Amino acid sequence: MTTSFISRLRSNDQAAWFELWEIFGPVLRAQLTKWGRGRIGPETVRDLSQETLAALSDSIERYDPGRGARFSTWLLAIAKHVLGDELDRRSAQKRGGNRRNAELDETWMKAAPGATADGEYEAAVFRAKVEAALKLVERESDFTDFSIYRMRVLDGKPGKDVGLALGMSEPTVSRRLAKVRELLRTRLGEVISTYSFTDEELAEAPRNGLELNPTKSDDALFDDAIADIYHRQLELRRGDNPSNA
Repeated sequence: MTTSFISRLRSNDQAAWFELWEIFGPVLRAQLTKWGRGRIGPETVRDLSQETLAALSDSIERYDPGRGARFSTWLLAIAKHVLGDELDRRSAQKRGGNRRNAELDETWMKAAPGATADGEYEAAVFRAKVEAALKLVERESDFTDFSIYRMRVLDGKPGKDVGLALGMSEPTVSRRLAKVRELLRTRLGEVISTYSFTDEELAEAPRNGLELNPTKSDDALFDDAIADIYHRQLELRRGDNPSNA
């Protein structure tokens, strides 16, 4: 299991920190909003997500993937700590007093049976990895090839309609779609390896219908799963940036 991403964070690689913010920031903010239960607004959520990354930066040297905790669990624990401090601070202000920030409890770093993060959160983290792989493929692919994949898989249009729109035969549409699908499987494996540090995380793709070592019969299931994840991520992004809805 690679720990190169953690090494990049420890060496203060700004590109790695930007990756972290871009890929997992919306998931983190959605979780903070859920925990806040209306007590904090969007601006505070964004501030707290930035504070979470700052706290993560301060504790990066102490993170040990070998102890069994997911990277996402680590991030979640820090976010919960940051939110708890904010709510306690507000409570203290209402009482007219001050409250010192609590120390971060790191007992979560050791994996324990039954002690897992919220399932919805973990599913969102996985979807963020898939979205990151999809963006890589979009940048790398021929424009027409990815347009075919977008129309056929992400937009759910029939192959005949895609062929008519682009002036090509259905077999050509299928062949060029398969090319993008193959690249996506490769990049998805790389992204999952980059941001995953436990066997459980590395096995998430097939559990979510994304077989990376497929037979022909797996292709339709793979495309359906990608389309579902894509639309869920669009919804997440709209919630994270209401002005773009």
